[in-house]
Amino acid sequence: MNLMYPKVKVDSKSRVYVIFNQNNKRYRLFNGSKINSNIYPNSYPVSERMEMGNLLASEVYQFLISGLTLEQLKVSKLIKPNMTDKDYLTVALNNKLKENYTKKYKEMLQFIFNKLIEELKDSPIVSLHIEIILNKYNSESSYNTYRLRLCSLINEARKIGMTSNPMQGIKSKRANAQMHKPFDNINKILEDIKAYNKQLYLCCLITYGCLLRPHREIRELTWSDFSDDLGYIHLSGNRNKSGRNRIVPVPSYIRELLIKGEPHHNIFSGRQQPLNQDYFKTLWGRFKRVSKLLEQDQTLYSFRHSGAIEIFKRTGSITKLQKAMGHSSINVSLTYLRGLEIAELKEEDMPMVLGLYLNIFLQVLSSHL
Repeated sequence: MNLMYPKVKVDSKSRVYVIFNQNNKRYRLFNGSKINSNIYPNSYPVSERMEMGNLLASEVYQFLISGLTLEQLKVSKLIKPNMTDKDYLTVALNNKLKENYTKKYKEMLQFIFNKLIEELKDSPIVSLHIEIILNKYNSESSYNTYRLRLCSLINEARKIGMTSNPMQGIKSKRANAQMHKPFDNINKILEDIKAYNKQLYLCCLITYGCLLRPHREIRELTWSDFSDDLGYIHLSGNRNKSGRNRIVPVPSYIRELLIKGEPHHNIFSGRQQPLNQDYFKTLWGRFKRVSKLLEQDQTLYSFRHSGAIEIFKRTGSITKLQKAMGHSSINVSLTYLRGLEIAELKEEDMPMVLGLYLNIFLQVLSSHL
């Protein structure tokens, strides 16, 4: 085995670290905690850090030639004798719950874990257990979502040491694209919502006018997300689905409704805490039951679709639509456009039969002679 001796380097803050490769992955260690060493070079004065860094590099090298990996060492504290599949899955769940995931994601992990343990009891896990759980969901979307959560749990359990792979051969279902039918009567429906609930009205208006997603991007908006003149909304990558920073203009018909509050206060709740995650979903469901204007398949997201149609009709630009929607790639926008049922080709774009048009022209010409 050809091992390269670890290198000692210094970053811009004068912190010493050791850099090395293991199993085609590069690692940087600023201290020895991950290899059970008590060497902490950066706890020393700057003049002594390099010397301590070299000592750490020596211990890292001894660790590498031992044949252990950082991943093995990481999970070794979790491993106990005679662990069952249920034990591995329990440790996997606890690991996942400690990660920086959303509250909703963690709740779904806990939910599907409970279902799995209930089905599993004390027997080893097999594919049949997974199939029984997933087949309870008729919706392709729910089936696929819970399949992904089970994959996440089981992959974590296998990383720790569980040998079985019950997800093997269990494929996702092909889901039909959900259509959020756009509005033909956008003004009427907005007036109807305004009379029903002002909070829901503002949410729908921002969904339509700024093309933000209602249930998180809009619900979590604070006044600090707006520019001083309320002309733009700035969302960082961890606040939107694409994972990229977004800056969207705020139309004047929305700005005139906004009364700026404290910077870190939510624009709907008036407090630092946003409204609960199902707030607008619940409001929309109640409005839907009393509305005489809503049609089948019209949802909160229909305002975003309607806004997208308006942009595409006015600009004819897929690129501008992509930027406005905050899509990560133009391919996503093309798929989205097909879902909007907008014809991408006009009659004049279609192939012409030149001889046919020549005959029609001659007939018209002869009728005038």
